[in-house]
Amino acid sequence: MSMYLGIDLGTSAVKALLIDDAQKLIASATAPLEVSRPHRGWSEQDPADWVTATGAALDQLKAESPAALVAVRGIGLSGQMHGATLVDAEDQALRPCILWNDSRSAEQAARLDADPKFRAISGNIVFPGFTAPKLTWVKENEPALFARLSKVLLPKDYLRLWLTGEKVADMCDSSGTGWLDNGARRWSSELVETSGVSLDHMPPLVESTEPTGMMRAALAARWGMRADVIVAGGAGDSATSALGVGAVAADTGFVSLGTSGVLLVANKGYQPAPDTAVHTFCHAIPERWHQIGAMLSSASALNWFAGVAGRSPGELVAEVGEGLREPGAVMFLPYLSGERTPHNDTEVRGMFAGLGHDTDRAAMTRAVMEGVGFAFRDNWDVMRDAGAGLTRVTAVGGGSRSRYWLEVLATVMGMPVDIPADGEVGAAFGAARLGMVVSARADPMAVCAPPAIQAVIEPRGDARGAFEEAYQRFRELYPLARQVKAPAKAAMGLHEP
Repeated sequence: MSMYLGIDLGTSAVKALLIDDAQKLIASATAPLEVSRPHRGWSEQDPADWVTATGAALDQLKAESPAALVAVRGIGLSGQMHGATLVDAEDQALRPCILWNDSRSAEQAARLDADPKFRAISGNIVFPGFTAPKLTWVKENEPALFARLSKVLLPKDYLRLWLTGEKVADMCDSSGTGWLDNGARRWSSELVETSGVSLDHMPPLVESTEPTGMMRAALAARWGMRADVIVAGGAGDSATSALGVGAVAADTGFVSLGTSGVLLVANKGYQPAPDTAVHTFCHAIPERWHQIGAMLSSASALNWFAGVAGRSPGELVAEVGEGLREPGAVMFLPYLSGERTPHNDTEVRGMFAGLGHDTDRAAMTRAVMEGVGFAFRDNWDVMRDAGAGLTRVTAVGGGSRSRYWLEVLATVMGMPVDIPADGEVGAAFGAARLGMVVSARADPMAVCAPPAIQAVIEPRGDARGAFEEAYQRFRELYPLARQVKAPAKAAMGLHEP
């Protein structure tokens, strides 16, 4: 029996997962990652830490399932999107990767976005988290380092370089750079050059389902794997999560309660709507696209509050209990790193409102969970206006283990939320499916079928009115939060080029 390996490079961890020909989970392992935030709005990781964590996860798999690794035929890669990983001519990282939730390049992003051709060609706003403005920032603020630049790689593509020696990018992940002509699925020389780089800095593009090379012999020997293991093009983590839950047919989608929040709907055609702050990206299947509403903080908001409260997220959720109730009096804006959809606002920050002497820890936890739910409603409203045709979603991500949170989402968005029978249907599973597609030359639409559903969370009609009123109060808070000004750039550690 053949095996297929999925590797998902997340923000907080690397996950490696093995499935067999029947797509049955054989083994999985994770290794943690840390984020460095040296200044307000900055978010970085050392690419060497990705390599170390991936090696540690595969070492775990070897210790637990050595025979399964021997049978691996294909590897799929998934990763956090938008990160700017700069390498020199010797393939060495020049600096820490500037991550997806880094907002230092807000000024550069606004400058690029003011050029009409970016939205016209890419189909998207140039968000500060995208790769293009980060390179403009590096060129303006770190010119000596920029002069040594050979290639710009996205995070998972740096892992590919380590695994195979090949510098390649896929169209799906590259959709979030700001440099791709998303309709034509190719680099745009106009967009690349306007941002201050050149096509020579761009790796060649492949579809997510295409092969990109073989694993290096030394690494294959380290884990007892065959010498002819194929590595697929891979995709960004939102698209691989879509593959994991079978969101490949038009108007199917999922909601992800992970570090960030994602609401995704698959499209058969290219449907850009840049003025709405909805992302329109190439899907991980040829000739298909998807739309995304993206939140910078989702389950990570609960993790943040858990750290402040001195409890684990699980303990906090247990205090809230099960069973949807009327929304609490305390409200929370989850804008801990700014917000992308629908506000495209790097300066806004989170806030609690309505605190009183009677507010306890459980009330604040509920406020965090409900605030994330209301932010998803913000996303759904603009996606629906942009033509998304969702009627139900599948829930993924660590936060989806909370039934209360899913009841909030179903009720505020007004649609059923499906809970997969197998919890392993996320990005690493979708990546493993790509490993199967590329090595077995299988039909991706057939391989990426929807999973069995364990339960369906229906919207609570008896609570819909109360949550609608609470949502309108939530919307009134954003303009107030905007009035709280961020520190000046000089306090953020920026310097003149």
